[in-house]
Amino acid sequence: MDAHQIQSKPDSFEAFGIAQGYRVENTIYMSGQIGMTLEGDIVGVGDIEVQTKQAMENIKAILATEGVGMNQIVKMTTYLTDMKNAGKYSAVKSSFFSAPYPAETLVQVSALAMPDLLVEVDVIALVDGVRRPAMP
Repeated sequence: MDAHQIQSKPDSFEAFGIAQGYRVENTIYMSGQIGMTLEGDIVGVGDIEVQTKQAMENIKAILATEGVGMNQIVKMTTYLTDMKNAGKYSAVKSSFFSAPYPAETLVQVSALAMPDLLVEVDVIALVDGVRRPAMP
């Protein structure tokens, strides 16, 4: 079994020696996405909503390079630098998803890779298949 690198153009992670993600058979494992454009510009300094939207747009764009949509994400891990922002984060996040929702872990961390970052989200997604409601 091989892992094939996923890479959008442009790829702001390349400068840091980090892969955006890997496809392993039917699963995509993505590095944490932040409030930074794919060109490498941080957006929304001090604004959790702008940074969350950018992180979600990055996820969407990187998944699209493999023909995968947001409805194929099965697991998310979200890191916030301040849990007081959880409500605003969740409101923006909800505009990208519909039921059944991905599994998610939401945690507070003391800092992210750059001081202006407020949120980071990594995901695991299916290549073939989508999230389905619970089986009866």
